[in-house]
Amino acid sequence: NVNQLPNVSAGADQSVCVGTQVTLIGLDAVSYTWSPAITDGVPFTPPTGTTTYTVTGTSAAGCINTDQVVVTVNTTPLVDAGTYPPVCSDVATVALVGAPLGGTFTGTGVAGTNFATSSGSQTVTYSFTDANGCFGSTTANITVNALPVVAGGTDVTICAGQTITLSA
Repeated sequence: NVNQLPNVSAGADQSVCVGTQVTLIGLDAVSYTWSPAITDGVPFTPPTGTTTYTVTGTSAAGCINTDQVVVTVNTTPLVDAGTYPPVCSDVATVALVGAPLGGTFTGTGVAGTNFATSSGSQTVTYSFTDANGCFGSTTANITVNALPVVAGGTDVTICAGQTITLSA
């Protein structure tokens, strides 16, 4: 009596972002062991980079077969929201520049890639999703200083030839 080998499957290759849990499940056998060691059907967080997992499946008749699945863990994109010097409130807008290009700014006073100083000092957030679908975000602070209150003093009438001391 010749028993068939189980048609063991480790599933499709996967590409995920750092910190994403993955669940690998062996198919078409009765019991499974994995190398590197994980537990079949239990979520885990794989290391950054590319790892090949091999599942060994055993049929009810004791026949063994294997399959492999590749899990690629992509890093989070490095994101920069820019650095902005303090501005005075009479500046209408501050141009926002984030890196890498193609992300989105959000926050109070933000419209596209401009910050309206009328909203006062704020923290803006720059978010970016890369080609792998991995997301990164960071913040930048923008300080808006009020214009100084200037007073020239009270009005004074003097005669020609007289001197006066003015104070502001």
